[in-house]
Parts: sequence; C-alpha cells; structure tokens
Amino acid sequence: MAQHRRRRTTALALGVPLALTAAGGLAYGLLPGAQPEAFAATTAAAPDWATATADGFASVNALGQNGTYGGRDGRTVTVKTLSDLEKYATASEPYVIVVAATITMDPVGKEIKVRSDKTIVGSGTSGQIVGGGFFLGSGVHNVIIRNLTIRDAYQGVWNDKDHDFDAVQMDGAHHVWIDHNDLRNMADGLIDVRKDSTYVTVSWNRLSQDNKAFGIGWTENVVTDITVHHNWIRETEQRNPSTDNAAHAHLYNNFLEDVAGTDITSSYGNYSRGATKMVLENSYFQGFKNPVIRDSTASIVQRGNTFVGTSGRNESGGTAFDPKTYYAYTLDRTADVPALLRSGAGPRGSIGTTSATTTAAAATTLTVAKDGSGQYSTVQAAVNAVPAGNASRVVIQVKPGTYRELVKVPSNKPHVTIQGTGSSRNDTVIVYNNASGTQKPDGSGTYGTGGSATVAVEADDFQARNLTISNDFDEAAHQDIASQAVALRTAADKVFLDGIIVSGDQDTLLVDTAAKDKLGRVYMTNSYVVGNVDFIFGRATAVIDKSVITLKKRWNGTSAGYVTAPSTAANRKGILIANSTVNGDVSSASFYLGRPWHAGGDASLDPQATVRNTSLSAAIKSTPWTDMSGFSWKGDRFAEYRNTGAGSGAASSERPQLTDAQAADQEVADWLAGWTPSTS
Repeated sequence: MAQHRRRRTTALALGVPLALTAAGGLAYGLLPGAQPEAFAATTAAAPDWATATADGFASVNALGQNGTYGGRDGRTVTVKTLSDLEKYATASEPYVIVVAATITMDPVGKEIKVRSDKTIVGSGTSGQIVGGGFFLGSGVHNVIIRNLTIRDAYQGVWNDKDHDFDAVQMDGAHHVWIDHNDLRNMADGLIDVRKDSTYVTVSWNRLSQDNKAFGIGWTENVVTDITVHHNWIRETEQRNPSTDNAAHAHLYNNFLEDVAGTDITSSYGNYSRGATKMVLENSYFQGFKNPVIRDSTASIVQRGNTFVGTSGRNESGGTAFDPKTYYAYTLDRTADVPALLRSGAGPRGSIGTTSATTTAAAATTLTVAKDGSGQYSTVQAAVNAVPAGNASRVVIQVKPGTYRELVKVPSNKPHVTIQGTGSSRNDTVIVYNNASGTQKPDGSGTYGTGGSATVAVEADDFQARNLTISNDFDEAAHQDIASQAVALRTAADKVFLDGIIVSGDQDTLLVDTAAKDKLGRVYMTNSYVVGNVDFIFGRATAVIDKSVITLKKRWNGTSAGYVTAPSTAANRKGILIANSTVNGDVSSASFYLGRPWHAGGDASLDPQATVRNTSLSAAIKSTPWTDMSGFSWKGDRFAEYRNTGAGSGAASSERPQLTDAQAADQEVADWLAGWTPSTS
C-alpha cells in the first residue's frame, strides 16, 4: 500500500456553548458559564445534561445494564490535569468528569484505563487529550465519552504496526456511547471496538487525518451489536469502519469524504467482514474508492445511500435485520447529510453547572418569519425592536426562507444574535445586491464598498449562526460601475460567526473595526466563505478557523483572484486562517493567498495574514503572496505554517514559513487576546 506524507495539525481551545441534547445531537441554545477555576479539580451538583442517555444499541437493556447513562448517579468534577483525570476515570464509583483544559498524556501513547459508570465530557472545545486516549477493558460498562478532542499520538509512521495508540479502545466492554468528539492524528486507529465489545453507539463524531479510522471486531464470536450514525469521516485511508463478525451493525446518516488533492487517499469505505450483518442507510459517500465492500460470508443491506465521485467496489447482498426491532430512530435526508455533519459533528457544547432552561430564560428571544408566523416579517424589524443600550443577550430567531433585505445592527445595540432555525445554514438566507458603484435611492451618491454590505454589524458582542449571508450583485450586467459588493461587514469587537455561509464575488467579507485605533476581534468557525477578489479583507483581528474557503470564478468565467487583503494597523494582529480548507472549481495556480491593502495609501499600516495548518488546493499559486497598489507584500507580514495539499509548498524567499517558535505565538488564542467566544 502506498505510503503517505503525514500532516500535523494544531487544535485550539475555545468555548462554544451549545446544548447537548439527550438524543445525541446538538441544538443551538444557551448554557451557563464555566465552573470555578480556583482548583485543578472541583465538584458540583450534576447539571441537566449529565442525565443524557445514549441512543442506538447503547440504549438497549442487556447484560444487566439498562441503557447507557454514564456517571449521572455520581458526583460531577472538573479536571485540568492528567493526574486528576486519571484519578476519577479509574475510580470505582460513578463520576461525571468535565475536562476543562488541554491534557497531555505522559508517556506518549498512554491510554487511561476507564472503569464503569463514567461520563467523560469536554467543556466547550477546551477539553482536549493530546498524545493518548482511553482504554475500556473486559467487563467495563456504562461509559460515555463526549465532546472531546483526542489527537496527536502519531509517531511518524503512516501504517504504524508498532504503536497501538488509539483515541478510544475497547476490549470486551459493553454499553458505551462515543458522541460529538473530534478524533485525529493517532498512531493506530481512532476507535477500536474489539474482543466482543457490544451495545456500542458512535454518533456525531469527526474522524480524520489517520491511516485507520474505526475498527470493529477482531474476534471469532459473532456477538457485537453496534450503531454508527452521523459521523463525518474524512482524510482516512482504511477502516471507515471495518466491521468483522458483528451480529448487528447499523450504520446510517454518516458522511464519508475523500477530499481530492490531499495527501491521504482512501482505499475503502464501509467494509462488512466475516459473518457481519450490516444495515447501511442514508449515508453520503464523496470521492471514496471502494465505498462499500463485503466478504462473501458477510451481509450488507443498503437503503437510500448517495455516491458522488466514487469508484471501485460498491456492494450489497445477503440478509440483515430490522434495527427498529431493537430501538427507535429517525433518518435524516441523505442530501442533507454533508451540510448537517459539517455544522454539527464534533465538539460543540459548553459544560456548565446550572440549568440550560434557567439560563435561556435570561435571554430575550424575537422571532422572524416571512409567512407571518413570527413576531416580525423582516430581520431588520427585529433588530429595530432591540432596545438601545441593551445589557443582555437578544436572540433573533429567523425561520427558514429567503430574506431580500439590508440589515444593520447599530453600535448602540450590543449582545445581539441572529440565528437561523432551519436544519441547515442553507435554509435561512439574507441577501441583497448593492455594489460599491450602486447609486443610492435618494440620489446622494453611491454606496461605496463598506456601504454595499447586505448585513452590517457595528455592535460589539454580535453573533450569527446557522444561516447564509449573501451579496448576489450581478457583475456581468453592471460592468459600468465599481463591482466591490460586500455580503457581511463587521466593524465591532467580539464578533462570533458560527456555522454560517458568507457568499459573494469581490470583497465578500469585510472584517473592519470601528476606527483605526479600535480593536475589533472576529472569530469565525465551522463556516464557509465564498468569493474571488480580496474576499476576506479589512483591518480587524480576525480568525477563520475550521472552515472552508471556496474560490469562485469571476463573472466572465476566468479564474484569478486573491483570498485575503488585510489592512492591519501596526502592532495589531491581522487575518489568521487556521485548520481550514481552501478549494474551489477554479484553474490550477490561479489564486493568491493574499496581498497588502494599505487603505487610502496609508504607509503606516502593517498588513498581516497567516495561513497555517490548512489544506490548500492546486488553485493556489506557488508564489502565494503579491503586491498591491505600489506596496510590496515583503514589507508587511505574510507567512504560512505547516499547510498541506497540492497548493502548499516549501519555504523560500517567495514563500515564508513560520518557525515552530514563531508559530507558537500565532495560535488562535493569541489572536483573540483573552476573549473566549461563547454563547452568553
């Protein structure tokens, strides 16, 4: 089998409070703040979410265990050190263990031997396990592992036969729920369910950047019952999963993605081996080689799956079972699966100690619906209803639909959230078509670039989630006017953009500040930005994290453009793109990563853009930075660090790379300077 160059990634801890629901999915909601930080481990009364129970086979009453509910009957403790994590995870009594820090395993490869009746759950995205994982031995039962990032035990050998360093390994365990985790870059498998482990559910996880994703079986006994649903498996070569001698394997609503142009290539997807009986439903396979395969002795019953750009074996046959004989479940539409998992899989919830219901009541909620079923029929009408100087969060819930309007959140209305209520961020769209050269209706001139924005945010502590913001100005029809057309403009501090799409052509996303001497921090995660010319630009201190930057052809069908155009003030941080993907249906070597925008010819500015730990498609030029308006990019701050993909390249005078020491000072947390984005 071909060897692959291994990528290294950097995960960063930021709290993103969202309600963890008992069904295993994540619903947008409001949760309380973090537990006290005075001690390494603290105790508290069990919060509401600690009573969450598993679905799927982990919910079945069997082997003397009534479903899977983890440590809900025990104390809740918060841990920030390896010694405390191990102390409570290996204790004989039940515990809910909240991991509220990045914990590094010592030695590398250590797997904590978890005992029965435990919930181990990350606090927001700050719960991270680095260099090791968890082991559930024979007879261990009733364990929940949830909302954690487990990463980076990789030892430099792609198909590693010497280091059995898994994220989660089970040998003879039962009633286990692995839910909403980010598992990647380990030395062997990400999940191993072995030696007759059974009554297991694996749901809503991101599994990525590994040779072996998920192995099930390795036994001659046909006893394992397992449910695998709503997992996003990408950039993994094999075991996606491989299921050997499972009595009942129910796989549904999973998204298997092999991204073209990356260093990791799939060899197969779902594999039914030995005497396995597998039901495979409403899953989405994109780009995978041999997406579904089976042994002649195994069974696969396929229903409702979608295959895009796949090749090789795609097999079914034999008889299986009816999952609804064992538990109830509801299928999502297959077409919705990619968007659903890109926005919903992996760690999302913040862990607090008081009731989510109590906290939510503290926020004012306004509803918008085009059909008249809400309090307001336009988004701007709801914004207008927010009192000036409001001191607490106002959530504007926007029902699905296309809202063709301009929206402005003025500076005297902080703490506003605009949130789509649909199942996808595509369901709720705010769109308009002004451009810089568009004449204002009152005849007072043109809008200018900043004034063209569909949504303009001038208020601090603004949040947007689960919606699309677009500018659909038609460049082809209006070649006579300036074509800069902004979809979203922010000119405020502490702007949190979570799970949204920002779409346009030229100047799509303007991240600005209220004034040159004002700080303006923007954190975007789990999102898409679409455009072609300078489409992420401005003077804010802005982070694009764990997102997709989509390159778009210009109005005339040509491929040429620039991703970023920072106009950073001296001694401030500019634009950081981290842990993301840059791709699009454009020509190879046609896009620059960026150029320096000295707005108004201001030589005192010191534009900065850093692109790190990001997959770059072949569309990126081998010399990715260029000059602008007489200013050389070499006089400003442009750099990369450990990028991958066909568009990445080695360090040179035309392609500066950060050293490890420099990169340590250019993390997401450094950009945000003490601000932890969270729903409040």
